[in-house]
Amino acid sequence: MSMIDITGKEVVYREAVAEGVIRLRKETIDKIVKGEVEKGDVFTVSRIAAINAVKNTWNILPLCHNIPITHVQVDYKVIDSERIKVTVKVKTTAKTGVEMEALVGVTVALLNIWDMVKKYEKDPQGQYPHTRIEYIKVVSKTKKPLTNN
Repeated sequence: MSMIDITGKEVVYREAVAEGVIRLRKETIDKIVKGEVEKGDVFTVSRIAAINAVKNTWNILPLCHNIPITHVQVDYKVIDSERIKVTVKVKTTAKTGVEMEALVGVTVALLNIWDMVKKYEKDPQGQYPHTRIEYIKVVSKTKKPLTNN
C-alpha cells in the first residue's frame, strides 16, 4: 500500500464537478429557504464546510495527494419540495485530479445540512425515517494542458 507516484507527471489544469442530493421533509426545506433554521443560514455554513473539506481532503483520505486548490464553487438548488441538490466544482493546476476533493466537498456539505436541520427531521422516537443522502457522484472531470499566455 502506498501513494501513487506522480513525480514524472506534467502539471496541467484539472477540474472536477461532483453532486449529491439530500432528501428532507417539506417543512424542513421551507425553514431553510425562509432562513428559519435555529442553527443559522444552512447554505452559507454548508458552503464554508464544503470548502474546508475540499482543502483538507488529503487529511481525510490517507493515500490522497496534497494538491494546491485554486478554486472551489459550491451551489445549491432546491429541486422539489423534498430535495436539495449540492454541486461542488474544484479547480487546480497539478499533477493529479481533484475528483476526490469534489466528492468530499459534496459529502460534507450534505452532512452539514443534515446536522443543521436534524432537530426538524426526527420522528417522535428520535429516528430519521424520511431523511437521506442520495446520488453522490462525479458529474465531470477535465484535464487540459496549461497555456503560455
